[in-house]
Amino acid sequence: MGERAEPQPVDPARKPVGPSTLAVHGGEVRPKPAHSLTTPIVQTATYTFANTQELKDHFDGKIERVEYGRYGNPTQRVAELKLAALEGAGECLLFASGMGAMTTALFAMLSRGTHVVVTDDSYRRTRQFLNQTLSRYGIEVSTVPAGDYDALEDAIRPTTRVLVSESPTNPYNRILDLERFAAIGRRHRVKTVIDATFATPYNVRPLEWGIDLVMHSATKYLGGHNDLLAGAVLGSAELVGAIRGLQGITGAVVDPFAAYLLVRGLKTFALRMERQNANAQAVAEFLAAHPRISRVHYAGLPSHPEHAIARKQMRGFGGVVSFEVAGDLDAATRVVDACTIPYIAASLGGVESLIEQPAIMSFYELTSEERLEIGIKDNLIRFAVGIEDADDLISDLAQALDRAFASG
Repeated sequence: MGERAEPQPVDPARKPVGPSTLAVHGGEVRPKPAHSLTTPIVQTATYTFANTQELKDHFDGKIERVEYGRYGNPTQRVAELKLAALEGAGECLLFASGMGAMTTALFAMLSRGTHVVVTDDSYRRTRQFLNQTLSRYGIEVSTVPAGDYDALEDAIRPTTRVLVSESPTNPYNRILDLERFAAIGRRHRVKTVIDATFATPYNVRPLEWGIDLVMHSATKYLGGHNDLLAGAVLGSAELVGAIRGLQGITGAVVDPFAAYLLVRGLKTFALRMERQNANAQAVAEFLAAHPRISRVHYAGLPSHPEHAIARKQMRGFGGVVSFEVAGDLDAATRVVDACTIPYIAASLGGVESLIEQPAIMSFYELTSEERLEIGIKDNLIRFAVGIEDADDLISDLAQALDRAFASG
């Protein structure tokens, strides 16, 4: 057998194309197998060889093809190349979940005796992995306050290998100055890793600001329909290639059907993001003017502490609006329960709006005082805005606030 056809992104030598064109066509060959318009699902774990020579040629690197399901899948490869095109990355690697992507990447970049610096607003499970799991393997971790770049630089040691952060953050939508963060990493010859799940490559492409590795929970905006679990790491071919080698050992691979769903979801990615950005901005502005709301956390508002940074490096400000009601935990609960359009659920990024109280959904086991120590207020609500009509979402919030405080 000859060398297999490898899907390629839209030709970068031609006039640059927009994110929606990349989302629809990036990473896909023409024609596809069996002349299908849709990327086929290659639902197999095992791949056959025509003869022993083909097997030898594969291991000698003379031909490029798939050997076994743990090392890749043609449907997965299309999704990876599409995401690489959207992110402007040299390479992408998919995983079974966002945490599978983050943990495998960190394991690949770290070893006993090394050190990591993480900002205190990074995803809770990432911080738990760093502080609770990696410490068992002789890897040290320092946590620094978000936005304190002097503290970040001061925390770097000769053994530091990675700086980890997130932008925007969950649930307060803090914005990292990516250019400054990357410059600190380069100055100290330390790799920089950013979780850009909330932003997506539609709103910001961290690699263009000098970041080494970008991570996404593809479960969220990239898939867009709350029907798959997947994660992705993107960066240079060399860096992602090293992570791919470890994935082949640890086995946190995405399955072909999830990869197919991701490809399908990405077709409308730019359209969904444009709508969710606009909806969230409208919802944030409504809430900011409402007398029953004490504070709104959304980077699209001039009141946000990093609004200027967000405007500099982002196309839009994302689909998550977090806000504090003028009251306590029970008041926030009444607001959530009075909403009729959003579902009460964890996660975000799908076409349906979701709403939840972080104090209950993610930190229920902690006391109010313990939650406050890590910055989670009892009156905080996180609203993951979907693609519904903005006027309907705002009307629903208005009636929910009226009902919640009329009965309170």
